[in-house]
Amino acid sequence: MADPYSTLGVSRGASEAEIKKAYRKLAKELHPDRNKDNPKAAERFSQVTNAYDLLTDKDKRARFDRGEIDADGNPTSPFGFGAGGGGTRSGGFRPGGAQFDFGGEAADIGDIFEGLFGQRQQQGGGGFSSGFGFNRGPKPKGANVAYRLQVPFVDAAALKPQRITLGDGSTIDLKLPAGVESGTQMRLAGKGQPGPGGNGDAIVTIEVQPHRFFTRDGDDVRLDLPVRLAEAVLGGKVRAPTVDGAVNLTIAKGSSSGKVLRLKGKGFHKKGGGRGDQLVTLMIDLPADDAALAQFVESWPGRDQGNPRSRLGV
Repeated sequence: MADPYSTLGVSRGASEAEIKKAYRKLAKELHPDRNKDNPKAAERFSQVTNAYDLLTDKDKRARFDRGEIDADGNPTSPFGFGAGGGGTRSGGFRPGGAQFDFGGEAADIGDIFEGLFGQRQQQGGGGFSSGFGFNRGPKPKGANVAYRLQVPFVDAAALKPQRITLGDGSTIDLKLPAGVESGTQMRLAGKGQPGPGGNGDAIVTIEVQPHRFFTRDGDDVRLDLPVRLAEAVLGGKVRAPTVDGAVNLTIAKGSSSGKVLRLKGKGFHKKGGGRGDQLVTLMIDLPADDAALAQFVESWPGRDQGNPRSRLGV
C-alpha cells in the first residue's frame, strides 16, 4: 500500500479536518456506485478508505509516523529485513512471530534471543524487551481479595480501631474513616493474592451492626429515653447513655413525652470534620396498676384541662 498521506493527497502535518475533507472529496469521486464500469476506481476507493482509517486513528497514525507500522497497519521489521505485506523472503522476518526463513525452512529464534538478552538487558531507545525488541507490557498483579468486617454501632460512631484477620493469618488494626457506614470500602494495598507483578489488594467492606437502643439519622444518633413521671413533672438530672459513655442530662420541669433534647458532638464523625449530635426523645414511663397515682389523677382538678390532640384536628 502506498503512503497514506500521498493516497489522500495531504501533507504529513495535515489536521484531522483536512484529512476528512480530502477523503470525502475522493470517496465521492471514486465510489463504486458512480464507477460501475471502472474496476480500478473501486480498487482506488479501497486504498483511499484504508488510508483514511489509519490516519484518523490517533494511535495508528502516531505509530506509522514513528515507523513502527507500515501503511497496512502491520509491524515494521525491527532489524530492517523488510518482510512487509503477507509473504516472506529468504532471510526475511515474519511480523506475526519471531521466525526467519532459511532456504524455505522456518527457524523460531524467540528462545535464542531470550537466552542471549534475557528480560530488558538493554535499556534506552530501541532497547530489547523480552529478548527481541517487543514490549510485553507490565506484568499483572495478583487478584484482589474481598473481606467483610462487622463493626459494632458504638465503635463506628466513635471511630474505634478494628482488628481484622487476613487470609494468610496476619492481623491488621484498621483505622475507620470519618463518615463510615455500611457499604464503606477500605483498600489494603498489597494484601491480596501474589502475582508476577506483585500482590493484589485486600478490599474490606464495612457492615455497621444495629444497636439495641441507638439508631442512626445521618450523622446524628437518636435515642428514646424513658423517664419517670416525677422526673418529667418536677424536672432534674438523669443519666443517659451516649456512644462515648453515660452523661448527666438535665430535664426541665413539666417535660412531656416526645420532647427532644440535643447532646452536641455525640454523634458520628463527619467526612468534612466535626461530629453529629445525639438527639434524645423523652418517653414518660408510667407505672402499671399504681392505685395511689390513679386516685391522685381522679381527684386532680386539672385532669380535664386542655386538649393535647387539638393540633391533630380532633
